[in-house]
Amino acid sequence: MPATTIAGNPSLLRPRPPLLRGEGSILTWLLLFYPLWWALGMGVLIVPLLAVPMTLMLSRQRPVLFPPAFGLWLAFLGVVLMSLSTLPLTPPGTVEASFVSRLPGAGYRLVFYLAVTVVALYAYNVIVTGRYPLRRLINLLAWLFVVTVAGGFLGTLFGYFEYTSPVEALLPASITADGFVQSLVRPTSAQVMTFLGYESPRPAAPWGYTNTWGNNFGILFPWLVVAVFFFPTSTKLRFFALCCLVLSLVPMIYSMNRGLWFNLAIAAAFIALRLLMSGRPQAMLSLAAVTVLTGVIIVATPLGTLVASRFDNPHSDDGRAFASQTAVETTINHSPILGFGSTRNTLGSGTSIAVGPTVDCPRCGNRTLGGNGQLWQVLFAHGLAGLAMYLAFLVAVLWHFRTDHSLIGIVGSTVILMSLTSMFYYNALVTPLLLTLLSYVVLAANHHAPARQATPDLDAPPADRFRDRPALRREKDASARIGTTFQHQHSSGERSS
Repeated sequence: MPATTIAGNPSLLRPRPPLLRGEGSILTWLLLFYPLWWALGMGVLIVPLLAVPMTLMLSRQRPVLFPPAFGLWLAFLGVVLMSLSTLPLTPPGTVEASFVSRLPGAGYRLVFYLAVTVVALYAYNVIVTGRYPLRRLINLLAWLFVVTVAGGFLGTLFGYFEYTSPVEALLPASITADGFVQSLVRPTSAQVMTFLGYESPRPAAPWGYTNTWGNNFGILFPWLVVAVFFFPTSTKLRFFALCCLVLSLVPMIYSMNRGLWFNLAIAAAFIALRLLMSGRPQAMLSLAAVTVLTGVIIVATPLGTLVASRFDNPHSDDGRAFASQTAVETTINHSPILGFGSTRNTLGSGTSIAVGPTVDCPRCGNRTLGGNGQLWQVLFAHGLAGLAMYLAFLVAVLWHFRTDHSLIGIVGSTVILMSLTSMFYYNALVTPLLLTLLSYVVLAANHHAPARQATPDLDAPPADRFRDRPALRREKDASARIGTTFQHQHSSGERSS
């Protein structure tokens, strides 16, 4: 009997694809082994490398499927490409440079925008066509949260840990001497800051920068909760996940990352609102209880003192305000439509053009315009046209899934919302944008039958979340009918013999 007649959905009877081989496995290699790529000195460089075979695989697929609102994202990429024509422009108050010297930075962003797009599109196609389990992608996102917490402890306890990676060792010294190149190929555990009056390591591993670490922490945190506490799994794994969540408070606070704290507060409020709107007051109260308990733990431990010290030392607020205001004014006055194709450095600081970087103060002066948040970067580098398409994409995704009150619908929408709020203080390229787009893929793919075969029901008790799915009931009923038919035929055969 054909599978379509048995289960009403052929994907339900399809065997689970192998983890590290077969269609879709390249996505597993990218995410599961990201700590290895980081340790080798490849880090984010692995994304465009693996995007190449993904592109080839997509080119052989007919048709290529697109998730909702993806056209707006493609329009944004089109603006990014067109904005390269403005690279020769040098707006007033910025450092002079040639088109050639600006091309690497602009090319870097373009390549990675294209790479994360390919990864997301590839993931969506292999999932909705039943060639890659949706739950596996969710599990991989949860795994990366564990990796983030482990990297957070590495940075907190061993803040000066770094080494020359194999990739760095293979590169010429003239290339690795560049600070930006070092940030790509040299594994470091933390960024060391002194704004509290003493050296304070702020976790960065394995994401390169403290702000990137905090951004990814917020994106990945809810997927661990989904993967472990709402899917069937072992008690030991749930206990491990619970310990991981509790322990994650330590690097989360020691990162002194106000953007991360704000993101988590936004996420909690948004999830509570969605739970209330969907008629789940008990779940909302449970979330509120967990939030209060977390606050009590922080206040009752030395972590609370560190939080207070961080707010007493805002550190970068003035510099960020100057860079943001200058980026907006420069773009509006000199290249409002397409921006400047990339970032620019200011002449001096916000107080004097005579202030510049020195050996003792390499971060003094020459502020980067478009470098202190995705909002300012998109506006400055790609103008109002680029910003409009970028915002339209995120808002359209939120609007499209506004009535999806499933667990995945709520969590996926929360990640998209955090991407909007964090634009003011976090840059998204590379890994935060990649993880956001993969969360968008999970959100969109969850509405396709092959992907929904193993998604949890938030309203059901933990033991019953997977028992009452209509497709699974049909499969059970069909299996029972097949068993009855087989027994009847077997009994008839025995009687006839």
